[in-house]
Amino acid sequence: MNPKLSVVIPAYNEARNLPLLLERAAGSLARPGVELVLVNNGSTDDSATVLNDLLPRYPFARCVDVPVNQGYGYGILSGLRAAEGEVLAWTHADNQTDPGDTIRGLEHFEKASDPARLFVKGRRFGRPAADVFFTSGMSVFETVLMGKPLSDINAQPTMFHRKFWETWRNPPHDFSLDLYAFYLARRAGLTVARFPVQFGQRAHGVSHWNVNWRAKVKFIRRTLDYSFQLKSELKESK
Repeated sequence: MNPKLSVVIPAYNEARNLPLLLERAAGSLARPGVELVLVNNGSTDDSATVLNDLLPRYPFARCVDVPVNQGYGYGILSGLRAAEGEVLAWTHADNQTDPGDTIRGLEHFEKASDPARLFVKGRRFGRPAADVFFTSGMSVFETVLMGKPLSDINAQPTMFHRKFWETWRNPPHDFSLDLYAFYLARRAGLTVARFPVQFGQRAHGVSHWNVNWRAKVKFIRRTLDYSFQLKSELKESK
């Protein structure tokens, strides 16, 4: 029997965070009907060795290997293609978010009259003021540009029914995947449910994009370019 929930977590050079991630996941995801799909997303550190050593202790988890990193979104998509659950989810491997948040999100699907028409997403709290300001500005811009309410777009977890996933066409391979999924859900008229999630500090290492304001500007530029591209592509597909 296929699991009820598949949680996809892409990990790029997170060897030091993986032991803690798996231990945290064991406290909430080690239950019937839930699988954890870790994606070794082209890591060049010791992630492969760490996963080979640890995964036998966590039978609810398995690994998908991406030989060469092709982006955050590509890693998630690789995990989604391998996932077997009715409800699909993704979150991060850096331990700033708790994988157990997906169980709270699953409760929304279990209560829904039509789970296939539901899109569930966390809403972060506990973040630095500068990051909140940055996120708020991007939320306002995307809402105006795309004509749909889009706030805290990169919050995790992101959760949806397999039937929604099967409608995706040409999703992006980078961080724009969060925008793509959220906007598609709004455009399709899915019910969007948000719930608060604690956003903490990374246990080890540094962010691969949120390093300084120069990195933020680069992220904004890439996001803006993709936003205009996405709007144009979907307008042509009507």
